[in-house]
Amino acid sequence: MISKIAKATLGLVFIGSSSVFAQSLADAKKAIDAEQYQKAKSMLKNLTVTQADKDENFFYLGWVYIKQDYTDSAKTAFNKGIAVNPKSGLNYAGLGAVARLDKDKAGATTNFNQAVSLAGKNSKPFVYVGKAYLLPTTADGKISVDDASAAIAVLQKGKAANPKDVELLITLGDAYASQVKSNEAYQAYSDATTIDPKNPAAKVATGVLWRYANNFEDSEKQFQDALAIDPNFGPAYREWAETDNRWANADPKMASVKIKQAVEEYKKYLSLTDLSVESQMRYADFLISAGQFQELQTVAADLSKSAKSNLRAYRYLAYAALENKDYPAGLAAMNTWLAKADPKRIVPRDYLYLGRLQIASGQDSTGINTLRKAISLDTTQVDVYGEIAKSLYGKKKYGEAAATYANYIAKSRKVQLNDYLSMGMSYYKAYNDQYFSTAKPKPVADTTLLTKADSAFSYIQHKAKAPSGIVALFQARANDQKEPADRTAFKGYAKPYYEQYIALTTAKGVTDADKSFMGEAYAYLGGYYEFKEKDEAKAVENYTKAKELDPTNKQAVNYFARKAAGGKSK
Repeated sequence: MISKIAKATLGLVFIGSSSVFAQSLADAKKAIDAEQYQKAKSMLKNLTVTQADKDENFFYLGWVYIKQDYTDSAKTAFNKGIAVNPKSGLNYAGLGAVARLDKDKAGATTNFNQAVSLAGKNSKPFVYVGKAYLLPTTADGKISVDDASAAIAVLQKGKAANPKDVELLITLGDAYASQVKSNEAYQAYSDATTIDPKNPAAKVATGVLWRYANNFEDSEKQFQDALAIDPNFGPAYREWAETDNRWANADPKMASVKIKQAVEEYKKYLSLTDLSVESQMRYADFLISAGQFQELQTVAADLSKSAKSNLRAYRYLAYAALENKDYPAGLAAMNTWLAKADPKRIVPRDYLYLGRLQIASGQDSTGINTLRKAISLDTTQVDVYGEIAKSLYGKKKYGEAAATYANYIAKSRKVQLNDYLSMGMSYYKAYNDQYFSTAKPKPVADTTLLTKADSAFSYIQHKAKAPSGIVALFQARANDQKEPADRTAFKGYAKPYYEQYIALTTAKGVTDADKSFMGEAYAYLGGYYEFKEKDEAKAVENYTKAKELDPTNKQAVNYFARKAAGGKSK
């Protein structure tokens, strides 16, 4: 789909290119605001030649590189701007932004301080120091409280220098919005609109604010207002697409319609940009959040064929291939990305996908270790413990699985009763592995594992809408394992749970699949009455039911064989 759009608009871009070089810095800045980065870059490269004495040209060129994730090129441009004008506050703001993205906190602070000290009455250095603090540096894209506070502080100083700087007010609103300070954000955006009613960016920012309040109708109205001001303002369509995507996630009844609309709106956004690789990459990011992995795989495949393509295309190929169950292609793409990408560009989510691809490809042990690495890099990814536990269970590493399920249950907000069942089963099977081990020396089976299993099963029975027969069965088995090896010392720990299983299964109707389990339950009760209560009539009754349900039940068969031989219990 990208290639079709590209072909449709290529002529327009080419025709316009002959006049690009005659345009001004104001035109370049307008292109940046419209996210037409390739167009802006062409203009600015020309301006740095034809107006090589103006430090602003170098700064905005560097800023375009930052928006395109080329920090090395951005740093070069900013340094050239400082060479032209050693007192260029803007270019020091740019160097601070690069340092911050490179996680050089000291370098960022030094350059930001220099930018502010050189700003004077010029509010723009304040604006871009504020914008730099709002650049995302973590995988989740969230802005920390400290960074937002720093942005707000410097922007307030800039506002004192020039209270009518619309770009500053919008950036101030963005800083407040990042911390969900909606009233303050709305006021800043309203002030910007009052000063410049024809500014589409302020309308779009307000629409985004409403989106995060799930006020989707008013959000769309703001995007429509922005497009009424400038029908070619692409960011309005991009944010509209993001809004419809969120709407789809919030309202299942609207999901199908809104996802379709979101994709179309994003394609409209692309048609209004210069269709650069970077724009298509942003589209790929959107497709991930929208769960449109078939489209993502097509887009990523097209991107990877281009000689000018960003290496990040391989990340998207890997993500899409996993979701589309094309595991060999996904693993190859992810290995290419991780091997060739600058380490600074690799994010924890890449390791999540690599681990999932490895597990899906049968490389379970390697995949588990990779998922653990992902969690170590991003400790908020607690839900991944559930994936690791499931894989460990599949590998029959029950002790590790149980501990990992316990960690998942303690930390995740997505825990379900089935997770408690999996944890309980893991503890139960871990005990059996020890109890039936043939290792020499034979390990002493840890009965606390049975206690933990029983606790997990009990939790389910208390929290579920109705008790579960299968849970009662496993609770019975776990308690039966606590019995002394000497049957004459029988305690009957499992009796109430086997009786519960029988009652629940009988109530729903016994199926062929239930019969062997029902036989197990009645055989246990037969043993209870035989050994514990010494009630032969009850023993015969229950062993008979066990044999009727499951003629192969060993306990029942053994009991009647002993009876026939006239033997007694030992």
